[in-house]
Amino acid sequence: MASEWNQIIGTVKAIGVWDILDIVIVAVLIYQVIKLIRETRAMQLAKGLILLLLLYFVAYNLNMKTVRFIMQNVVATGVLALVIVFQPELRRMLEHVAQTKLNKFNIFQSSPEKDSELMAVWSSSISTIAHACEHLSKTKTGALIVFERETKLGEIIKTGTVVDAQPSDELIGNLFFVNSPLHDGAMIIRDGRICASGCFLPLSQNYTISKEMGTRHRAALGMSENSDAVVVVVSEETGTISIAQGGIIERNFTIPQLEKRLYHEILRKDEGEQQKEVGVKALLRKVKK
Repeated sequence: MASEWNQIIGTVKAIGVWDILDIVIVAVLIYQVIKLIRETRAMQLAKGLILLLLLYFVAYNLNMKTVRFIMQNVVATGVLALVIVFQPELRRMLEHVAQTKLNKFNIFQSSPEKDSELMAVWSSSISTIAHACEHLSKTKTGALIVFERETKLGEIIKTGTVVDAQPSDELIGNLFFVNSPLHDGAMIIRDGRICASGCFLPLSQNYTISKEMGTRHRAALGMSENSDAVVVVVSEETGTISIAQGGIIERNFTIPQLEKRLYHEILRKDEGEQQKEVGVKALLRKVKK
């Protein structure tokens, strides 16, 4: 018994900083993979993969040569197949990894003055767009508005017509007017301005969404699956306002709810975050003194 304890103690003492870091990295990777599987359609595919592995294990132990040969070839090409099948999910995961605290360092930031100006532009634009959506909803005018965030949408912008204008009720109404040549496409909002209109969005391959949702909603969902954008949809049939984000679509927003949600998602300055920022600044001032 004493020798076993000595072995355990010796093993623990032999663990270094790099060993701990190694374990932490592997644990985080496993957690992210499990999270990816649980939150997407990958869950069903993962079950099928587990069944294939069990079949291979049985065939290997029972010396079933034909089945084992087939399974060996399936496993050999399985990695490439998984990359192809899970391409949208893997892309979202890599984009999420890229959106780390690194972008908060000064080398990735503009000056505080420019940040303040940009926030003021965004604040005004969000209010204008929310009120424009109210008019579109009342008149049952279909609309699709994409708010660009960290993921740049240059490829999507190229599919439409560059506008580069400050949002206004009249301009948004004219762009989505039924007889307008750009009314069927999406409007892209970049840095608080209307960057382009009439843009084509990738359609979602999620066939479990409600049949009540048309092409606009499927396009909004597809855009949210392939980027971190916030997408606002106004239904042409019912006038219902919806938001698609992170592969999830939420419906029946009122104008105050829409404005509040956009403020939170675009500016990311809710009261809790503001209080934290004030506390950090106060602490830094004390340290400097």
